[in-house]
Amino acid sequence: MALDGIYLYSLVNDLKKSILDSKIDKINQPEKDEIILTLRKDRKNIKLLISASPRFARIHLTNLTKNNPIKAPMYLMVLRKYILGGRITKLTQKNNDRILIIDIENRDELGFDSVYSLIIELMGRHSNITLVRKRDNKVMESIKHITPDINTFRVLYPGVNYVYPPNSNKLNPFSFAYEDFNNFISNNSITFDETFFSKSFTGVSKLLSLDLYYNIIKSNSSPTREEIFKFFNNFIITLDKNISYNIYTNQSGIFKDFYFLKLSSLENDYSNIYYDNPNLLMDDFFFKKDMQDRLHSRANNLEKLVSTNIDRCKKKSKILIQTLNECSEKEILRIKGDLLTSYIYTIKKGDVRVSLLNYYSENEEYMEIRLDPFKTPSENVQAYYKKYNKLKVSEEYAKKQLDKNSKEEEYLSSVLTNIQNVESYEEISDIKNELIETGYIKFRKSDKNSKKNKTSKPHHFKSSEGIDIYVGKNNLQNDYLSLKFANRNYLWLHTKDIPGSHVIIASFDVPDKTLEEAAIIAAYYSKGKNSSKVPVDYTKVKELKKPNGSKPGMVIYHTNKTVIVDPKEFDKLEFNK
Repeated sequence: MALDGIYLYSLVNDLKKSILDSKIDKINQPEKDEIILTLRKDRKNIKLLISASPRFARIHLTNLTKNNPIKAPMYLMVLRKYILGGRITKLTQKNNDRILIIDIENRDELGFDSVYSLIIELMGRHSNITLVRKRDNKVMESIKHITPDINTFRVLYPGVNYVYPPNSNKLNPFSFAYEDFNNFISNNSITFDETFFSKSFTGVSKLLSLDLYYNIIKSNSSPTREEIFKFFNNFIITLDKNISYNIYTNQSGIFKDFYFLKLSSLENDYSNIYYDNPNLLMDDFFFKKDMQDRLHSRANNLEKLVSTNIDRCKKKSKILIQTLNECSEKEILRIKGDLLTSYIYTIKKGDVRVSLLNYYSENEEYMEIRLDPFKTPSENVQAYYKKYNKLKVSEEYAKKQLDKNSKEEEYLSSVLTNIQNVESYEEISDIKNELIETGYIKFRKSDKNSKKNKTSKPHHFKSSEGIDIYVGKNNLQNDYLSLKFANRNYLWLHTKDIPGSHVIIASFDVPDKTLEEAAIIAAYYSKGKNSSKVPVDYTKVKELKKPNGSKPGMVIYHTNKTVIVDPKEFDKLEFNK
């Protein structure tokens, strides 16, 4: 993530306006490595989230409400003892590094005024939140204890003196001269490449370094040291003027990264969402990113299971097609049997081959037929008919299995699409229950509880013309919407020959605008989500038929029309979910 020292510099300036002179009204610890301070200022409550998560270490204001553990952790009890009711007097960033210090004035247990420092280290897996008594630099408590077994340079647990992480030998971007810059580059033999700025200055991430490098070489492919110095110095001087908070997303809407400046290196490949406040950006980014990661983690096992079964179906399909190709020779075997029967009086036991007139051919050419010399002419005839009948039975079986296999692969592809589109834990649970019902997951006693859990409801949209549109999140919901919920004269939509959700327009008279919007929704919730032109079939619900014994979500229809839409238009639709 791009939470580097430069970004923190911008964030600290914004946080100072909100939290300085505020009173700590509440302290909660919803996660083992995360705290939320509820601050009171100007008769308003402000929530400050501080996390020492190895993946998502951060600090920002938040509007989220999280559940707290039933029993308060020891770290939380210590914080409440020493800083609850205290006033935040100072917020500083140490040497433009990823270390923030919040000074808090409060009275100690003896009634004397004391100052405590909440030192926040946002350094990936080394992140920590430590409460230090300022007068004697004593650690009161740390959210992660570090013992000598873990780190011999510095320890963090109650009673020891606090030691800052080792200072970086890099240059401070806010206070350096050309001479310092020139000497540092020479002494460290740093070459000018994409990582040049991150290697030279504290607080510059690889993402920002890449962007700075990208921008300078656009105008000058081989800049001198003096030109690089002037370029970076100008960047720092104009930093506050160029602030533009952006989240960058890929084509699927997955959050890639964020920064408080426009990044030229990302603009070509990613879309950006603009924010006018760094706290709102971080609150949205980390909530969504955390949710996406947690959902992906929970759905990963299901995705692997379904993908494995899809691979099995593809392998089986290849074998069946190979069998059908082999069976295509069965007619030749039958003809050879018929010819041997017709000319059986000319064949003798011990013959290895025989050449007979093929009266099935228009050209009436001779066909050479191999024989088993140890069999009688009659036994040779029966051998050819036996092979013919065996291939005939194999062909019929292979055709049935190929059709069944094709339908299974189609079903599994629809499940995989549903897994990739999940937006909540309930949707994952629903898909798991569906796979249990269809026999892909063995039922366990513990699964009884999961079925009692709250299930998700189909997506519900209102078109720009106020008409209800329903979308199934999984195949059980697809069956429910199409076969039970919908009126037989409602309109039904589904992507043509592409796995996706069933879409129902709950209206007897559907305007063109609503039809187009529903088709875009159908394309968006399908495997063709990232394509540009997706065909969507639509027909009346009464035209749908569900074959006996078919998988959930599988229906057939014949009377339909097709519309071509772009699923990327989904974000531009004017409706409320």
